[in-house]
This record gives sequence, C-alpha cells and structure tokens, in this order.
Amino acid sequence: MEKNIKRIYGIDLGTTYSSIAYVDEYGKAVIIPNAENERVTPSVVFFDENNIVVGEVAKESAKLYPNEVVSFIKRSMGEPNFIFEYGSETYRPEEISSYVLKKLAQDAAQYMGEKITDVVITCPAYFGINEREATRKAGEIAGFNVRQIINEPTAAAIAYGSLDTSQDRVVLVYDLGGGTFDVTMIDIRKDSVEVICTGGDHNLGGKDWDDRIVTYLVEKYQEETGIEEDILDDPDTWQDLQLSAEKAKKILSQRPKTPVSITHGGQRVKLIIEREKFEELTEDLLERTVDFTREMIQTAQDKGYSGIDEIILVGGATRMPQVSGRIENEFGMNAKVFDPDEAVAKGAAIYGWKLSLNDDLVRRISEKTQKTIEHPENLSEMIEKSEISAEDFKIAAQELADDTGYTLPSVENAMLRVKNVTSKSFGVVAHNATDEQIVFNLVLRNTAVPVNVKKKFFTAVENQKTVLIQIMESETSDIEVPIEHAEEIKTAVLHLPPNLPADLPIEITFDLNDEGQLHITAEETSEQRQVEVVLDTASVISGEELERAKERSQSLVVH
Repeated sequence: MEKNIKRIYGIDLGTTYSSIAYVDEYGKAVIIPNAENERVTPSVVFFDENNIVVGEVAKESAKLYPNEVVSFIKRSMGEPNFIFEYGSETYRPEEISSYVLKKLAQDAAQYMGEKITDVVITCPAYFGINEREATRKAGEIAGFNVRQIINEPTAAAIAYGSLDTSQDRVVLVYDLGGGTFDVTMIDIRKDSVEVICTGGDHNLGGKDWDDRIVTYLVEKYQEETGIEEDILDDPDTWQDLQLSAEKAKKILSQRPKTPVSITHGGQRVKLIIEREKFEELTEDLLERTVDFTREMIQTAQDKGYSGIDEIILVGGATRMPQVSGRIENEFGMNAKVFDPDEAVAKGAAIYGWKLSLNDDLVRRISEKTQKTIEHPENLSEMIEKSEISAEDFKIAAQELADDTGYTLPSVENAMLRVKNVTSKSFGVVAHNATDEQIVFNLVLRNTAVPVNVKKKFFTAVENQKTVLIQIMESETSDIEVPIEHAEEIKTAVLHLPPNLPADLPIEITFDLNDEGQLHITAEETSEQRQVEVVLDTASVISGEELERAKERSQSLVVH
C-alpha cells in the first residue's frame, strides 16, 4: 500500500461486545483478532486497583468484584447523571467507553504493526445529539482522530452491499444486538446507500432476554427452597446469574434444553430450561421488535417504497432461532442472518477505506486542476455538476489504482454515496395560536440529512430584552409537540436591542449535517444581531473534565 494512503479503521463500539476491522490490500474487510485471539471483545471494564482490565477477564471478574466492574455502559452514553466512582476518582460513560476503544486499538496495533490513529466509530441509528457527541468524545479520549460516526445499520448495509452491487434493492436491516435494537430500511444502489427511515429502542437487546431468564431462575429458586428474599440483592449472586443466563441463552439457540444451577447462601438448586419456556418468557420482547419493524415498513411506504426485496438480520441476538422464525412468519420472506457479530465493524472499515481513497483522489485532482476542494465529501456532486471533469477524475483514479494495487473499479467505488436520515425530530419551544407553550419541530424524524431549515418566529411583547431559545429533541414526527413529549438538549439566549416593537421577526436556522451534528443560528431582523449554538451538550463530558480524562488515558495501558 502506498505510504500516503492513510488506513482508517472501523470500530463497532457495542453494548456487550466490540470489534475492530480494516480493509486489506484486496479491498476486503477483515476483523482483527484481539490479544486473546478472539474476534470480538466484551465491552466490560474492570477497575483493578491501578490497572484497567477490558474484555473477557473483566467479564469473568464480575463474579468476584461486582462493584469494580462496569458493563453495558453504552446504554448510559450521553446521560448527564451517570457517574462511576472508583477510589478517589469519578468516571463518565465516555471515559469508560474509551477504555474499550483503547483495548481494541492496542491489540490491533500489535497485530497490524502500526499505530491506530484514524477511525470510523458506529452507533445505534436512533442515537440523538447527546449520545453521538458522547461517542465521538469517547474516541477522542482514547486518542483517535474520529473521522466519522456512522449508524450501525448503515454500516451493516455497506458491508452487505459491498458483496454484490450489481442490482438495486430495498433492504430491511433488523439489528438486534446485546443491548440495543435498530430497524432500518435502506435503498442499496450501485453508487449509493440511502437510508429511507430508521427507528429502534436503546433499552431493548439480548440483555433483556438474559434478564427474563434471571427472573425465571430466581422464581424457581424461591419455589424450591421456600426462601422469599430477593436473592438478586446479593451482588455476587446477581453477577453469577447474569453469566449463567447469557450462557443458557446461547445454548438454547443451538439445543432444545439446557441445565442451569443456582447457588446462593450455601444452597444449590439445579433445573432444566427448555427452549419452549424461554420463548414463552421472552415473547413480548420479540413482539416489540416486530412492532418497530411494521412501523418502519409503513414509514417507507409513506415515502413511496412499496415493498422489501430482502431482510437481513445482524447483531448477535439474531442467532436465537425464534427471531428469524418470527420475522419470516410475519413478513412472508426468508430473513438472512448476515455476519451477525462482524457486519457492523466491517461496514465501518469499508466506509473508512472509501474515505481514505476519497481523500487521496481529492488531493490528486486538486494538484492536477489547481482547484481547492473545500468539501471532499462532495466530490461526486462536483463531477456531476461538471465542476470537475470526468476525465480528470478518471486519470486520478487510474493513478491511484496503479500506485496502490487496488483495481480501478474498487477505486471508482470509493465514490459510493451514503445518505442518511435523522432518527429524531428537532425544534424549539414557542407559543402556538392559543398562546400555549409547545415544541415546534423544524427538522422532522426520518428527514434526509444534511438538511438546512429556516423558520421565522416572533417576539412576544414590546421592548423585549432577550429571547430564550430552548432546543428540543423528540421521537415524534409531528410538527407541533407538547413540551412533556420532548427533551431539552440546549438553551441559548439572544440579546435584543432596546425599544423594539412586539412581533419582531426572529429567524432561526437549523443546520443538521450527515453525521447528526446540529448547528443553530438565531437572528433578529432589526440590527441583525444573532446567536450561534453548537451543540457541545452539557450532558456530555467537556472542558476540564474532558482534558483530565484525555490526560489519564494517555498514560494508561489497558490490559
């Protein structure tokens, strides 16, 4: 590989397991095994005195040191009130997640013989502003140049689409991971991957199936022993049952029944769990995923897509046979289990590879044409608009292919366009016609991004000194939403000049980029005063706290 082609790695930062991938010299995405020679690493962090331990050892240590082990931290990303205390230090979810990222990077660097610097990190499609920013900060704390945050189902679709780009098709990506669920409709074409709509639940995943087994085991233990106490109040018992439940779930995905033993307070109970019972205990969880899937199919129909060509299942929890069975029964077509543990990381790596090739194409074309390309991601649009000639592009692409050893079609495919949608609606608090405070959404859920929207609002009274701009996020697709159905993500103050009349227009602009980052400006029209809001949200680690986390991370070796 030519030295000036920078390798960009793809990372699936998962709730239960994480992985890292790259694209090899043949243009194929490859998972990098960790130091334990496993292809996935448990997203579990163990604070072992002066050491940070990540992965399988940390997961096993949860039995003995439940208060020093952190699991499922992804579910807390972007939460302002989550703090983990250990010793005299406090840790936010972003820093804890960064340790998982560092473990992946350290092991990959040893395997690849090069330092991992540039990455694409995935997140659930429904992640909002806070969670996406938190994911980016986790990467920065780990020492990465985070090139992009992309949606997990989009990454899976890129990996799937890369296998066969000869025909256009509409694919439903059903992504049931360890801690999160996404369902996304995607239009895959030869030169683009376009998200049609997306939805999901960040509190629904394989862990919830585990929890149902745990609840059942506790009930059976109480029946057998006559003990009425909640044995889950004992941290050791709780951890033991969590591990036993996960193991039982995996066995029941392969066999019709499995033995399980429960030990607490010196008493031991053995029992058999049958797959039929397991499916009965978790039937409502599966139905929730089906409801989300129906909703997305209807949303796609509203956008003019009449049907689905394929359903692909990704995420480790889709290995449970009841998942594919229920989906096939409901929607009348075979669902393909596609690389459930690895598709997301591989797709992120392919996306990173395309970014890298695109960077080099931009450099070559700029040198050849003496034109500055300010937005490299718009290269394909510039060619379409004849701002850059097709001939100049072909020459640059052939040179790049010759220098790297990649085929010319592979280099040309680096122009693949990925079009996403927003998974939330974004708006501001305003008064409606009956003078009620509501949230007025400027950007609606499942709108294609990037998007720029302007809307005029008006001051309420004469000589108003300030305008309070409350920026809100919600799950609904309605334009007007009750305040209690939305969440505040930022507040800005626009200071007004004196002696203004009532009903002075205030123009608010929402600019949402393709990565889900929101930039807002508000301007009053008399003196063109304006306020700009960049959403480095208060609930995400920042300032001195962020710098301290980076400093700790730089001197840290993760085991």
